[in-house]
Amino acid sequence: MRDLLWFDPSAEATAPDRVLSHPDPVERARAAQKRHLPKRFWKEVAVEATDAGFRLLLDGRSVKTPLKRELCLPSADVAEAVAEEWRAQETHLDPATMPVTRIAHSVIDAVVDRRDEVAADALKYAGSDLLCYRAEAPDRLVARQSEGWDPLLDWIDEAHGARLLVVEGVVHVAQDGDAIHALRARVDGLDPWALAGLHVVTTLTGSFVLALALLEGRLDRDAAWTLAHIDDTWSAELWGRDAEAEARLAARRLEFDAAARLMDR
Repeated sequence: MRDLLWFDPSAEATAPDRVLSHPDPVERARAAQKRHLPKRFWKEVAVEATDAGFRLLLDGRSVKTPLKRELCLPSADVAEAVAEEWRAQETHLDPATMPVTRIAHSVIDAVVDRRDEVAADALKYAGSDLLCYRAEAPDRLVARQSEGWDPLLDWIDEAHGARLLVVEGVVHVAQDGDAIHALRARVDGLDPWALAGLHVVTTLTGSFVLALALLEGRLDRDAAWTLAHIDDTWSAELWGRDAEAEARLAARRLEFDAAARLMDR
């Protein structure tokens, strides 16, 4: 039987230099809607346990990634999340609605082979972490940032020996090399799936610290998401948030939750 290959109308997953670079989910969804999407061609979705992990089966046939590797997931929970995305495709296959599947493909086709590169890219965010750049005013926003972010910076120092510098404004300040080295040692111990989840959450939030806190159970998803959007929430309270901004935020949250599934397993 022929392999069932992943269909991605944007061809994003097939470009090695773009795997795990995450353009805006709303724009990706809009682009996908403009293209012809293939019709659903399967009836049954199942998960099969193997010695290598958990395979996704469509009508009994295994699914392949864009690079024609078997879509084999690391845990029953992640496999079921992928299976649910395939079951949810009603009439057409729309990759924009399948974030866990997309990230799984990225892990298998890219992260496994380019682990050091992905780790280094995630660590770049530690050098300019969201939590380290604070508002100068107004006082209420300054207090809100301090209350939410200071405990996490204390935690990462105590837990990992990484004291990160905090500044006011947006002018870049280089972090201490020893602090970044300590964080690299933590990242080097991650398997490709956890690393991929860490990378996606880091890029979505702009904070390596928040991503690591989520990975280690220091924060749950809602808390990490809330802390990543203190500034946005403040602006919305003052000026309101339009429908497009809400849709964009909701799409990013789906991507965030999908990545968190890889770290929760």
